[in-house]
Amino acid sequence: MALHTVCNSANFPVMTYGDDATTEQILTAVGDTWAVVGLSDNPERAAYRVAEKLRRIGKRVVPVHPKAETVHGEQGYACLADIPFPVHVVNVFVNSALAGDVADQAVAIDAKAVWFQLEVVDEAAYDRTREAGLLMIMDRSAGREITRLGLI
Repeated sequence: MALHTVCNSANFPVMTYGDDATTEQILTAVGDTWAVVGLSDNPERAAYRVAEKLRRIGKRVVPVHPKAETVHGEQGYACLADIPFPVHVVNVFVNSALAGDVADQAVAIDAKAVWFQLEVVDEAAYDRTREAGLLMIMDRSAGREITRLGLI
């Protein structure tokens, strides 16, 4: 497992899953089609705001939500398997108890990377996904990383 210890602003150690090089690679080089699991048309939700940032850096954002809503003009799908075109990155905004299943679905559709958002943690899923050859980031905000890396 690619765990790294870093210190937060209060100088307390915290565990991170992934590293800066993997973060940058996923955001800039893996591919431009991102399935955002848990994305709805609610602008108050973090998934909606992160999807906007992803779009601003040129990503195609595909909503995956049980309601299959259209968001940001992009047709939604009820599950990853319903998407009829290749997906490069699966960005996960569901709770940790459901995230492992989504990671397994990402492997099944031949995604190249999985990104579990802040507070979405499943270490077993992290390990399975990495063992399957996918890049993986866990418990990090893609939106914050886009800003930190100066991509917008």
